[in-house]
Amino acid sequence: MHFDAASAPEHHHSGAPTMLPHLSRHLRLQYQTAQTRWVLRSSEDTVQLNDSAAEILRRCDGRHTVADIVCELEALYDIQGIGPQVQELLAEGMRRGWLD
Repeated sequence: MHFDAASAPEHHHSGAPTMLPHLSRHLRLQYQTAQTRWVLRSSEDTVQLNDSAAEILRRCDGRHTVADIVCELEALYDIQGIGPQVQELLAEGMRRGWLD
């Protein structure tokens, strides 16, 4: 996984640190072994995810706050400063209806 903290946006669109993001009940996050890729599946569509997006969305279970997600990923990948990127992905997920 690659998080480029240097190119992270300076502003925050959404994803307050205490927010508990939850994947939409209309979607299923699934790993496709044939393509070695995570996808979001709905009854109408399949969206292929990059590794970073998959790692973030896998933690959108309604139990992890945004701050928890950032801390887990920073510890997992031994990197700091990815909060803005996580927030950007969550904002995009809200716009696309991936998150409740």
